[in-house]
Amino acid sequence: MHQLTLAGKTYRSRLLVGTGKYKDFAETRAALDASGAEIVTVAVRRVNIGQDAGQPNLLDAVPPSQFTILPNTAGCYTADDAVRTLRLARELLDGHPLCKLEVLGDPTNLFPNMPETLKAAETLVKDGFEVMVYCADDPIQCKMLEDIGCVAVMPLASLIGSGMGIVNPWNLRLIIDNAQVPIIVDAGVGTASDATIAMELGCDGVLMNTAIAHAKDPVLMASAMKKGIEAGREAFLAGRMARKYYSADPSSPTTGLIGS
Repeated sequence: MHQLTLAGKTYRSRLLVGTGKYKDFAETRAALDASGAEIVTVAVRRVNIGQDAGQPNLLDAVPPSQFTILPNTAGCYTADDAVRTLRLARELLDGHPLCKLEVLGDPTNLFPNMPETLKAAETLVKDGFEVMVYCADDPIQCKMLEDIGCVAVMPLASLIGSGMGIVNPWNLRLIIDNAQVPIIVDAGVGTASDATIAMELGCDGVLMNTAIAHAKDPVLMASAMKKGIEAGREAFLAGRMARKYYSADPSSPTTGLIGS
């Protein structure tokens, strides 16, 4: 299926998975294994990766030797807070530069604050971070983030945790068609068919958390998401047949029929 390349490193899986909302670290690890994900995102403000020495450490269950850890700024509402959070994460992860930036604008709908996101992205890129950035599905602002130097642009499919799927596929296509960096859908996926649709549109990958963690069987849903991503990617590469409205096209030939 061709490998996903991010910041010069290649990955077999195009599914990126979050680590929040599971009942415990054991379930987190079981879901990750079932998903096949190699990139695992961690909310630095909510999950211990070493900043609290007296608490269980996620990295014991999800070691950096086996996964690429993607620290994120979930819970940040200003560019300054996001930058501080990722500088702390870089220290905790021994200089690891890859990160996921998100600057939220509203605590109810968790929609991104794009002016603050652009400001933070510019600061972080100048500071040597490899920035993957959660953003609105706005083709103009996505291009601005690419021009700043982000290594991947991550437009939402729908609101974080909503499970509403892809509500605006046309914007995603505009973003994909104009991008020179990977476009990864981030937020809103609810089930495997949502992930498949994202990949059929031409997205380079999908990041999800709630859709797996809040499923009745998170481990089984993680396996389903893996298959959905793979099916969507193969369908995109295969190239779907053209839609033909008002014109039937029989599967069998109409010439050379038996007995004619």
